[in-house]
This record gives sequence, C-alpha cells and structure tokens, in this order.
Amino acid sequence: MNWRQFLTPVKSIDTDQAKSYLDGKKVDEVTLLDVRQPKEYEAGHIPGAVLAPLPELTDHMQRIDRTRPVMVY
Repeated sequence: MNWRQFLTPVKSIDTDQAKSYLDGKKVDEVTLLDVRQPKEYEAGHIPGAVLAPLPELTDHMQRIDRTRPVMVY
C-alpha cells in the first residue's frame, strides 16, 4: 500500500449532498464504503454498500474499485 494515497485531498459532503449525488446513479457507478462496525451495518446500511470496518480498512483495500468514485460513511 502506498502511503501517499492517504494524502490525496477528499471532499466532505453532508447527507443532503450525498443523496443528491447518488440520485439517479446505479449501484455499480459508485462504491459506497461503510466503515462502521458489523453490528451497525447489520442494523441498517445503504443498499450496495461494502462493509470495511475502519480498524480493518487496510485489509479491505482490494475490494475497492478504484475506477469509480468512492463515498465513505
């Protein structure tokens, strides 16, 4: 893993902006990365989201499609 990728600027958006961004997009157009704990994910998540708990994020990097935008929550 290249440490420089963590220095790439990211944009933070609020819930309304996220909903607007996702509106009309297909599930396979954006990677939704849920970094909460498994029990939180099981209690409810955005359809199509990939579970990658934050403490284990580096173990899940191969599951992230780098050819499309990634939204982390």
